[in-house]
Amino acid sequence: MNETRDSIQDIWGPRTPHEGYWPQRVDERTTEEPHHWVQSACVLCSNCCGLDIGVRDGRIVGVRGRAVDRVNHGRLGPKGLHAWEANHSPDRLTTPLIRRNGQLEPATWDEAMSLIVSKSKELLAEGHSSAIGFYTSGQLFIEEYYTLGVLGKAGLGTPHMDGNTRLCTATAGAALKLSFGTDGQAGSFADLDTTEAVLLVGHNMASQQTVLWARILDRLASVNPPKLVVIDPRLTYTAQHATVHLAPRVGTNVAVLNGLLHLIIENGQIDYDFVSDHTVGFEELVRTVGKWTPERVEALTGVPAAKLRAAAHILGTCQTLVSTALQGVYQSMQATAAAVQVNNINLLRGLIGSPGNAILQMNGQPTSQNTRECGADGDLPGFRNWDNPAHIADLARIWNVDLDKIPHWAPPTHAMQIWRYCETGSIKLLWIQATNPAVSLPDLGRIRKILQQQDLLVVVEDAFMTETGQLADVVLPAAIWGEKTGTFTNTDRTVHLSYKAIEPPGQARSDFDILLDYAARMDFRDKDGQPLIKWRTPEEAFEAWKVCSKGRPCDYSGMSYALLTGGSGIQWPCNEQHPHGAAHLYTDHVFNTHFDYCETYGYDLETGAEKQPEEYQANDPDGRAVLLAADYEPPHEAPDEAYPLWFTSGRVVYHFHTRTKTGRAHALHHAAPEGFVQLSEEDAARYGIATGDLVEVTSRRGHATEPARVGGIEPGLIFMPFHYGYWDEPKDGRPRAANELTLTEWDPISKQPHFKYAAVRIRKVHA
Repeated sequence: MNETRDSIQDIWGPRTPHEGYWPQRVDERTTEEPHHWVQSACVLCSNCCGLDIGVRDGRIVGVRGRAVDRVNHGRLGPKGLHAWEANHSPDRLTTPLIRRNGQLEPATWDEAMSLIVSKSKELLAEGHSSAIGFYTSGQLFIEEYYTLGVLGKAGLGTPHMDGNTRLCTATAGAALKLSFGTDGQAGSFADLDTTEAVLLVGHNMASQQTVLWARILDRLASVNPPKLVVIDPRLTYTAQHATVHLAPRVGTNVAVLNGLLHLIIENGQIDYDFVSDHTVGFEELVRTVGKWTPERVEALTGVPAAKLRAAAHILGTCQTLVSTALQGVYQSMQATAAAVQVNNINLLRGLIGSPGNAILQMNGQPTSQNTRECGADGDLPGFRNWDNPAHIADLARIWNVDLDKIPHWAPPTHAMQIWRYCETGSIKLLWIQATNPAVSLPDLGRIRKILQQQDLLVVVEDAFMTETGQLADVVLPAAIWGEKTGTFTNTDRTVHLSYKAIEPPGQARSDFDILLDYAARMDFRDKDGQPLIKWRTPEEAFEAWKVCSKGRPCDYSGMSYALLTGGSGIQWPCNEQHPHGAAHLYTDHVFNTHFDYCETYGYDLETGAEKQPEEYQANDPDGRAVLLAADYEPPHEAPDEAYPLWFTSGRVVYHFHTRTKTGRAHALHHAAPEGFVQLSEEDAARYGIATGDLVEVTSRRGHATEPARVGGIEPGLIFMPFHYGYWDEPKDGRPRAANELTLTEWDPISKQPHFKYAAVRIRKVHA
């Protein structure tokens, strides 16, 4: 066994201080000496660190970081170093299952696919393409997403396709579209190597992207460290390193950000020429934020006025700035409204499109960027605008189908509405891929009831028997990372190629092969009677995707499997103009907001009402970024006499999502074997609770019980990690999933659910 460091105890590894180029440090963990190494990248967070898979006798025996890769320079985090063990977990699904007489029983692939295809054809024959829905993932590869997007939109013609990315990154996409015209991060991770200041809003990077956090820790250890402003209600690992930590009350992000914007404007710290030449909306922004004085912000949010001024001084005087946001923004009240205020800070300062300057509206999952790019969620492929007839016609030309086959008569259906349609019976076939909504969606009692509806055929495609799979009608065993070939794109637009290293267990198939099988059995055809899906291999699918992406912001046309092999990942756009990729978008400060090019015509931030094309065209930003203003709105559920405490949920460093992989990696499981209820010392004293006591948390939706962890949180706020469900059910059988408590509400723009606030009460169960 070779282990360069104990990443469970030493999460971020030794320091390599730097300013400028980030030194290499290769992390490795193998349990046996590999016979050979296979190029890949990590899929345990949105960083997507380049790595090699060690293979011996047809089994994965370890991983090592790729020093040449621009994302991680050889480093890996604890999840990346350990979670590969799940590939060889003895409880992998190895054969299809069909529910018969109430029980899931082994079946052949032909039986399982015939059942799905038969139901699909029956619904199509009845004229009900909209009775078929897909709930996909942030875990598939580009080749799989694009195949799914084409067969769903141009084969079935259903508008009901979205991913669990709706839960984690929908707001990132929405905020980028609204401010800059299309999705796509303006900067790069490498901007952290030189920047003067970093703003992290609702983003506990130390736990979520451990290698990216190591990059910041190395800057903090240098002779010229950046200043950190952290906005988070908890004293997280990240917040402990802040120059200024602002801990607002739950649901008040917009008020805090408006206060910062107000101070930057009041102090004259804006780039007037940039704002005048390259933005629209400044006057309305000034009017909106003008009322948010430091004293008013303090009264509402609990953030001391002096701390707000200290943070604004850093953000208003730095010459370079990297701003990031994640779930503390995206899963909160006014998610999109808050996320665009983060964009506004950089725009007011003119700090975008150059080294050291970036806005990173972070992704949650490793391939969620591709869900948004490839048409496997509520967006059209290539960041096309569903409301622009020319964009639809372009897709119809590429796919060689009639324009009206592509569903574009109304906004694509978002995930929360898909689940509602299942509940009401209008969707009768729901195909769930590589995700576990029976633990990850809000209000789990409702989700379980929907999955068990008699007139809904539930298909689950996964590698393990999840809580969702246990309620399915058909279960398809899927190959996972390391067992298939494909590409994926991280938060800063870096594309990696991951090669198949080993065979999947039993009869498990790649999602790509399952989709090809479905398309062939459905006999989808184009206008000329030729097969709609014209590719047979992942590389052929990638070539097809390149054609679709060409000329759009996410232009992959200059990439190939050959170019992605052997070296670092490459950032898009990669084309004739940028043959080796581009570190920054908008270097000329011309944004993607032209009427004929933009991905959206905009929304009202308060109501979510869509703006009409005519209205947008009449006020065409024509290449200027949009400064959108939003005033504060209170959360829709707040503590009261019956439920006197705020509740919020989040993540721990050792687990990813619902632990389907990390829970099966020995060291990760033992580092965090169970969840917890975090509460302040003041609340612990009030309720007579000590660390380790079992605490029952109850909301209007349900209840969950976990051991108490006292400290590190503001009084009046309760925190639980959301990872823990029931596949490894605790011996006492108690409910423990945090999403038993959360509410069914979502942001009016991004449609991302509100996981970050609810009203609860607590009680000690026993000592």
